[in-house]
Amino acid sequence: MAGIVRKSFDEADETRPFEDGKGRLDLVTSEDGAVGRAVFEPGWRWSEHVKPLAGTDSCQASHVGYVVSGRMKVVMDDGESVEFGAGDFMRVTPGHDAWVLGDEPCVALDWVGFTDYAMPMPPPA
Repeated sequence: MAGIVRKSFDEADETRPFEDGKGRLDLVTSEDGAVGRAVFEPGWRWSEHVKPLAGTDSCQASHVGYVVSGRMKVVMDDGESVEFGAGDFMRVTPGHDAWVLGDEPCVALDWVGFTDYAMPMPPPA
């Protein structure tokens, strides 16, 4: 077990593109789990650009993270909503939609919810 580990999101262990070129998820992994950096391009919306990959009506991932840049609105299935911007800590439970606000990409780091995020569904057996 190494005492120090250095990894770069620019050389991620895995990159998952979103639909229509509206961004990507870069993952780095360690023995403690995965950490993701998502780049959500202007016009990105979960229900349009990740839902086809997830196959659920709303995002079922929990998120605990930090918004590095840009802005995003998150709306829970029950209608509760909040806007996040650069410098904000975020915790979002499963059952939500989200979209980028404005014309700047939203970049977010997530320590909890990106391990299975934007993974294509396996074909039916």
